[in-house]
Amino acid sequence: MLTAQPRTAPSPAGPGSGPRLAWLDAIRGVGATAVLLEHMFYRFLPGLRPGWFNLGMYGVLVFFLVSGYIIPASLEHRGDVRAFWVGRFFRLYPLYLLVTGLVLASLPLVPLRPAVVPDAATAAAHATMLLDVVGSGGVADTMWTLSYEMVFYLLVTVLFVAGVHRRSGLCAVGFALAALVVGLLLAAPVLDRGPAAFAALGAFVAGLACVLAPSGWARRAGAVILGGLAVTLVLLGSRTPWLGPAILAVMFTGTVIHRWERGQTGGLRAVAVVTAVLAAVPFFAFPSGGWAYPRVWITTLALVALTFAGGMALRRRTVPRALVWLGVISYSVYLLHHPLLKLFLAVFGDPRERPAGVQALLALAFLVVVLALSRLTYRFVERPMQRAGRRLARAWTGPRPGEAPRSGA
Repeated sequence: MLTAQPRTAPSPAGPGSGPRLAWLDAIRGVGATAVLLEHMFYRFLPGLRPGWFNLGMYGVLVFFLVSGYIIPASLEHRGDVRAFWVGRFFRLYPLYLLVTGLVLASLPLVPLRPAVVPDAATAAAHATMLLDVVGSGGVADTMWTLSYEMVFYLLVTVLFVAGVHRRSGLCAVGFALAALVVGLLLAAPVLDRGPAAFAALGAFVAGLACVLAPSGWARRAGAVILGGLAVTLVLLGSRTPWLGPAILAVMFTGTVIHRWERGQTGGLRAVAVVTAVLAAVPFFAFPSGGWAYPRVWITTLALVALTFAGGMALRRRTVPRALVWLGVISYSVYLLHHPLLKLFLAVFGDPRERPAGVQALLALAFLVVVLALSRLTYRFVERPMQRAGRRLARAWTGPRPGEAPRSGA
């Protein structure tokens, strides 16, 4: 098997602390492949789609766990919320806007998803990426997960500004318990789509403007705005009410694991508590679909935990080159594959109407197209924009003692 040594940039623990954590790229590669296969198996060879766990939710939770592990460490290593947000915007928005434009350009062939209402509220929701927590569908189906990435960034920023960012275990357990309570009380989101989208846009812009200001009092005021926004949206606006806080519990669990690995916390009790609580949620929550059946949810959680634990156990060994490469381009794969799948179906029709051999060939052709285009968008969109973001951050905030690892979240 082709292998690759971990990259040579410093880890988030600090300069000189070790190589870039290539095993995280490998895990992201696994997650991206799982989400891609989940959507493919609806149309190509549906008999291969597993029933005992959910491939798509597995891949999404793997991504969230990796983000929780690496994102707070990156912010803390940099020590500057301005540089952090410059990096996040240049990391996420260029490809996000490109995919949005491609979806809109393909409307003559592929209509908008039924969940997307073409109005100003939807535009406001797309502007903040807070789609799933303000009741708006994304023009690309997979964009819903970016809502929780953004909420997590807001919370991490608030905790950092308030100086309580090391209380990751408390955050993880708190959101796990919130998932249980919300699941018991709510069958649907409480917030109205239009007002929520516009209010979120205003609070998002105002809060970030304050947090990025040089004044200490302004940053504290911004932290209050962003913290209130994030908690309100994730508890009252999530499409599946209990899933939002459950996702944040998973992300903060990743942070707890990172702190434990670095000797910044005494143990992993919070991880055990979060796991037990999240496993119990579907038994008490309102029904949320096949992926949330207790058996399917528990086996999916178990596989996520085993994947991350396996990656950590093997992190000092060589890493499969193919998985590292998939991890590097995983954001492109994640955002591009679903619009490309819909375009593929519009051009070639439903593969399920054809023999299994033809389905397999069409599936292979689709995979080649997705990976080839993802490589191109990474090379010509993602990577140049990340470099531009780092240059701008350095120009704005000055040099730092070492480069934090690039996140593929």
